[in-house]
Amino acid sequence: MRKIFAAGAVALVAAGLAVAPATAAPARLDYKFTRLAKAKADECFDGVGKAYPAGPRCKTGKPKVNQAYVWGLTQVGKTLWYGTGANVHCLVSGATLDYVKPTANDNWTCEYGESQAAKSDPVIPPYMGDMRAPEVWTYDTTTGRSVNKSAEIRAKSPDDALRLSHTVGLRAAGHLGNVVLLGGPALENTLNMFAFDATTQQYLGSINFPDFGNIRTFLVADDGLYLGVGIGRNGSAGGAVWRWNGDTTRPFDFTTVAALPVQAADLTVYDGRLAATSWPAEQPTSQQMLAGLWISPKLADGLPGLNDEDKSGWRQVWNARLYEQDRVVSATYGGGGIATFDGYVYWGTMHVPMKSSMVHATVYPPATDQAAKDQSVKTQRAISIWRGKDLGTPTQKIELLYGEKTLPAWDPATSTWSDKPTNYTPLYGKSGFGYLFNNYTWRMTVVDNKLFVGTMDWSYLVKDLLAGAAPQPPVNSRAKRALADPSNWHLPLIDPTKFGGDLYMFPDSNSPAQAVNVRGLGNYLNYGIRNMIPNGKGGLYIGMANPMNLRTEKFDLRPQGGWELIEMNKR
Repeated sequence: MRKIFAAGAVALVAAGLAVAPATAAPARLDYKFTRLAKAKADECFDGVGKAYPAGPRCKTGKPKVNQAYVWGLTQVGKTLWYGTGANVHCLVSGATLDYVKPTANDNWTCEYGESQAAKSDPVIPPYMGDMRAPEVWTYDTTTGRSVNKSAEIRAKSPDDALRLSHTVGLRAAGHLGNVVLLGGPALENTLNMFAFDATTQQYLGSINFPDFGNIRTFLVADDGLYLGVGIGRNGSAGGAVWRWNGDTTRPFDFTTVAALPVQAADLTVYDGRLAATSWPAEQPTSQQMLAGLWISPKLADGLPGLNDEDKSGWRQVWNARLYEQDRVVSATYGGGGIATFDGYVYWGTMHVPMKSSMVHATVYPPATDQAAKDQSVKTQRAISIWRGKDLGTPTQKIELLYGEKTLPAWDPATSTWSDKPTNYTPLYGKSGFGYLFNNYTWRMTVVDNKLFVGTMDWSYLVKDLLAGAAPQPPVNSRAKRALADPSNWHLPLIDPTKFGGDLYMFPDSNSPAQAVNVRGLGNYLNYGIRNMIPNGKGGLYIGMANPMNLRTEKFDLRPQGGWELIEMNKR
């Protein structure tokens, strides 16, 4: 599968896949970014499959930083609470792309089944071999003090310690009343959740939900705390929306208020309802099982908020097939960040790198090398950005803001590709804000009467995929020379000045988005903006995704790997 992944990336580069000329450098906007906290090296790496030397500090081997994502983020008073995820790019490659061949380069390593973690714990499958226990952190916004709360979980009981060690990552964080909740997918396709007292910051306990396998986002609406969850591995067997009914004595009391054929992803409040993006079922057989947009019954109908009586009343008002004309590719779309802004619901799509190519090659195996290259190029998608109003009514209006008028679609009857109309004309620009490698719309947040959109940009990873695909060693130096040669950049539209996740801003509903920062907010190894919440001062607290686990040398003046917690404020 890595061969398909690397070859597909090479095909994209060689083809130049010109979704649009690379966007101009961002205009100077009145925002500054301050790093508040960052992951530190937590292991020593001495080669794939080898025992981990003692450290850090590392007398032998190289320091490695496993914790990669600020995956869940919430704020209670002056305290930020966040949960992390380790080596997430390895987990996605293994679990989603079915690739488990160990690899290492200058930036990162994925050991898969050769990892000492997998060898020492038979419950960890090879494709999850790079997982490490996530961490729970607090950050005091007044004093600037960070505290790792993970040891308190392990000290509570052997069951709590085991749950933490078998949690893939703490993907969501939320709070209501005096309880902070952090949850994430766990081994054996289950869901783990941990609770803390918001006032004393004392650990309350944990629970495993065996019938659920994923969690996405918490949302407070009309004094109720809601969250989207998925069933089965990565939520591929359906999903739900839960409402929390608990307190410090029963912190894991939930009611199912939506029973869906897909997992609920991000949530927002719109026109007295909840609106949710979704991820597709594993094998969608209907448009309701595709990634889409769902709306709830009115929060004010019947009992206050959403309740058990509302779980069958949700409706899908948009799905990926209404835009994407290739049936196989449409089944690989995910629903991303969502927010209510200026009378509209805004949302974006998600595209796991090369997943659409992999699935397409499984359904329609290419007959020749050229056919495989064509398939890799024509199945790739960058994010599309949407908005809608009057959802679920006869006057419903859905608009494409960034996307395509036509997209390539495969005709199995004639075994040919052709450009098919998407039924939409983008108001402002091409997919990915004009850049192919913007592949996730990871978060949307409204602050200071503006809508901010954070993306994942996987173009930096392509550098190492190109290196891995180079026919002769030394592959990394060959890739570096190729990337450093300005004459090469007329072929692909990979732009080294745009390495790192992007932050865009819509100033109002009548204007296109403006680029605030397209370089990972100061560290181009930050390939994504995973979380954003308002900071109460017209700015944002931002949690970054940075899986470059071998970039740990502190004295080489180069950016470092590992998650970052950043504050954005007006200048």
